[in-house]
Amino acid sequence: MAAAADGFSTWLGNKLQALNTDEGVFGSYITGILDGDESLEEKTEAIEGILSEIIESDISVICKDILDMWQTYHPVGGQSNATCSVEDVDTKLVRLLESQSLATTVQREYTAEERKIREAILAQYSQMTDDEDEEDDAGNVGKLNRAEMMKSSAMPKKEGKMRIRAFPMTMDEKYVESIWILLKNAIQEIQKKNNSGLSFEELYRNAYTMVLHKHGERLYTGLKEVVTHHLESKVREDVLKALHNNFLLTLNQAWNDHQTSMVMIRDILMYMDRVYVQQNDVDNVYNLGLIIFRDQVVRYGCIRDHLRDTLLDMVMRERKGEKVDRIAIKNACQMLMVLGINARTVYEEDFERPFLQQSAEFYRMESQKFLAENSASVYIKKVEARINEEAERAKHYLDESTEPRIVEVVEEELIKKHMKTIVEMENSGVVHMLKNQKTEDLACMYKLFGRVTDGLKTMSDCVSHYLREQGKALVQEEEHQPATNAISFVQSLLDLKDRFDHFLVNSFANDKIFKQMIASDFEHFLNLNPKSPEYLSLFIDDKLKKGVKGMTEQEIEQVLDKSMVMFRFLQEKDVFERYYKQHLAKRLLLNKSVSDDWEKNMISKLKTECGCQFTSKLEGMFKDMTVSNTIMEEFKEHILTSGTNLHGVDLSVRVLTTGFWPTQSATPKCSIPTAPRNSFEAFRRFYLAKHSGRQLTLQPQLGSSDLNAVFYGPRRDESESKEGACTSTSVATSSSRAQGPRKHIIQVSTYQMCVLMLFNNRDKLTYEEIQNETDIPERDLIRALQSLAMGKATQRILIKNPRTKEIEPSHEFYVNDSFSSKLHRVKIQTVAAKGESEPERRETRNKVDEDRKHEIEAAIVRIMKARKRMPHNILVAEVTEQLKSRFLPSPVIIKKRIEGLIEREYLARTPEDRKVYTYVA
Repeated sequence: MAAAADGFSTWLGNKLQALNTDEGVFGSYITGILDGDESLEEKTEAIEGILSEIIESDISVICKDILDMWQTYHPVGGQSNATCSVEDVDTKLVRLLESQSLATTVQREYTAEERKIREAILAQYSQMTDDEDEEDDAGNVGKLNRAEMMKSSAMPKKEGKMRIRAFPMTMDEKYVESIWILLKNAIQEIQKKNNSGLSFEELYRNAYTMVLHKHGERLYTGLKEVVTHHLESKVREDVLKALHNNFLLTLNQAWNDHQTSMVMIRDILMYMDRVYVQQNDVDNVYNLGLIIFRDQVVRYGCIRDHLRDTLLDMVMRERKGEKVDRIAIKNACQMLMVLGINARTVYEEDFERPFLQQSAEFYRMESQKFLAENSASVYIKKVEARINEEAERAKHYLDESTEPRIVEVVEEELIKKHMKTIVEMENSGVVHMLKNQKTEDLACMYKLFGRVTDGLKTMSDCVSHYLREQGKALVQEEEHQPATNAISFVQSLLDLKDRFDHFLVNSFANDKIFKQMIASDFEHFLNLNPKSPEYLSLFIDDKLKKGVKGMTEQEIEQVLDKSMVMFRFLQEKDVFERYYKQHLAKRLLLNKSVSDDWEKNMISKLKTECGCQFTSKLEGMFKDMTVSNTIMEEFKEHILTSGTNLHGVDLSVRVLTTGFWPTQSATPKCSIPTAPRNSFEAFRRFYLAKHSGRQLTLQPQLGSSDLNAVFYGPRRDESESKEGACTSTSVATSSSRAQGPRKHIIQVSTYQMCVLMLFNNRDKLTYEEIQNETDIPERDLIRALQSLAMGKATQRILIKNPRTKEIEPSHEFYVNDSFSSKLHRVKIQTVAAKGESEPERRETRNKVDEDRKHEIEAAIVRIMKARKRMPHNILVAEVTEQLKSRFLPSPVIIKKRIEGLIEREYLARTPEDRKVYTYVA
């Protein structure tokens, strides 16, 4: 049966908790009623009476649930009621109160008046009645009066039994007043710190009784009056007296005492918090105490002003280097935060707002002083120190929520309002830092400016302005200046890029704003020079040629990667492609490429960047080289088997597919000497026999030749040869070395071969005569003669008379019979072209423009075929978007191409709007 009783008690406790009432007290009462011998109707009436004090609706339903659950745990016929001894209700109450006594309870003797009040209160809860059905065989025993029952509560009951009845609905006013007087006295004793003699159990029960009998308002109002009176008459007066002597200490002590007393009072009035406060939606006991303290003490007239001024003065003194009582400030700030009751309004209004205003004014003045006295780098360090100082102050003794606010004020006054001034400081600003590699100072400035809105933009604008100036100075070519060297042009840009990439990584933390800015600026000034695509191709050509000394494979890889970065910045990628094709062709055909692997590596990089369409022709060039090797093996076998006479010429032919290679539309004229021409005709017959329907056209500008040369004149020393290069006549001198003819193999271009072969039959030739007999284009002929007669002293096969830099039609050339070299095989270096001449450049540009026309038209047709109908402006925008990876077409050119397509009936204008086009299927 004990288990059944425990089970029901647990269920009932949970049920009463859900109803927001004291399960300990009411559970005991309800269990006592159910344990009695009364009829079901009487039990129902008594329980409903108790429930009516707790809830206002569903009383009968809850009462039925309790009775049903009781029957479940105590089925009819159980023995528990018969065997349990009947306890006096007073005894139960005493035991219950003892079990619920607080830890702070101190037992004491009651006065006669207090005992009288206590007995009267207990009398409200129970009454003794006769048990008319029970007979006493031992004699006549009269009914016990109430006082006798109280005195004999500890003795077994024989004559009667206890009946629990419903709580009375009203309580005598004088009892209410008596209870309140007890509570009021106790509250005052707590406020005076004389609480050691109080019985908190009894005080709790008295407060409980008042609330239970609907006198919660009387208790709440009385509490408010008592606390207010104490704070006004005692606490406030103490604080006012200490305004100019230990003010913060006194206020903090008063605040701590008030908090302690309100915690004790809250514990006594806990039931009022749970019932009356929630039902009437008023402030709970503790918060009520905070509100009264706030209004009557902290926010009272001069106390409020003095508190604010004191705190602000202490902070200001600390800023100036004085020592202050940080703990006192921290306690005051914590008090203001607590007085806000789950909000920061009190702290904000009474301290934080004026604190931020004062700080703004202080730093406004300090910023002017700092700027006047310091360089940009020193200013930045001082600002950083001030920000850290304010953040540390907020963490240590202000409220933590103030930290971002005060830091924002410092940032506003010391950084945001002076950003432009700082970055543009003469001899110390951003430009000065960039010029003098002040990486750390730039990093500090970046970190600081990153704190404020538009800070990094202001800084990046300044960096951008400087970068564009530097870039323009590198790419702009003056008309009166000598031609720019393509290699140094690109190298200087790469050095500039490396320099700013160093700043990007080490100063700007790879920030996206600065990264985009650097890329945008390089794209801007690189495309200011229309020769940039040509120069970049020449730079790569120089790095991929044989004979590049002092560079490891890793260094070449790095240079190619950097070149690709420059390539990305080019807008006219199609122009670069044309030049790159020309330079690649020369490297492959003249066997000057450092490595096929490096060439393919570069093409792979271009393919990744621009797609396979961009590199398809370049890859075709490599394929032609492979096929040509196979053809030449077959041709050599054919020569051996057929016995064809090649007139002593060892022929090697590269068959180039038209379209892949940069062959000229009009093949340049050139009179090839008889022997090589006949050997080439033999190859032509062999090739066309294998591939009918094809044509072979000789491209002399791309060929090379090895000549067997014999020099009969006296040998000259190297030093004397150098002297001879500077004098107007050539005089043969004796030498200690052996005299006799000297044989060399001379490696020359096809054009140079044609020139040299003329001297087999003639001793002297003028420029005009050479030009008439060879038909070589003027520019190529001049380059060939310059290489042969005006190159390095050890490579001068011909002598020019007169010895000037310029070549005139009447100038004569003759063989240098005194030519000598330590090498048997002498390679004549062609005078390197520093880029195309203006006529050639115009021709290349015309070809590019012609190609662009077809690309633009193809893009227009693709778009219109998909969309069928489009307005002019949208069509122009889409064409530009599609083609920008190769070049940026101008709207004027696009419009001309649209007109051309309309004339050829690919497109048509709509009748209702001439600015809208339709696709003609």
